[in-house]
Amino acid sequence: LTTLFNAGIIPTFLVVQGTGLLNTVWAMIIPTTVSVFNVLILKTFFEGIPSSLFEAARVDGLGEWRILVQIVLPLSLPVLMTIGLFYAVGQWNTFMSAVLYVRDASLQPLQVVLRDLMTEVSSDAPVEADAVVPTVTYRMAAVVLTALPMILVYPFIQKYFRHGVLLGSVKE
Repeated sequence: LTTLFNAGIIPTFLVVQGTGLLNTVWAMIIPTTVSVFNVLILKTFFEGIPSSLFEAARVDGLGEWRILVQIVLPLSLPVLMTIGLFYAVGQWNTFMSAVLYVRDASLQPLQVVLRDLMTEVSSDAPVEADAVVPTVTYRMAAVVLTALPMILVYPFIQKYFRHGVLLGSVKE
């Protein structure tokens, strides 16, 4: 059930307030650091690694730490990149936590700034009947500006999504 429901706005606000994180950047980052969904993705991936791979590594003389560093971490790079992309997109699109926890305008993320800009533009539009640029154009420009950084990051991460993770690791 924790993957479907979180504690709620009020308990989370009280925790953020009690830890002294209000009006800091950390108030937007720390409450969303660990997601049960992402933990389940990692758990499922690690359970899918064949035990014969670990046995072969032990036969070759690798200890537990070397198995972790030389086998498990390289194999888990695609799933870690996927979860990293989930977190990056989630943090980039953070809106509600910024509205709830951050009052300082210099700490507001782009989403809140764009919302304020759109509110300004839409409230000024009826006053200026002969406006040169329609409000829809401003909104679409805001969407492009908001999506552009994630679109630019994706090609660098895409190589981790193309091939099978365990392809060629061990014969069954």
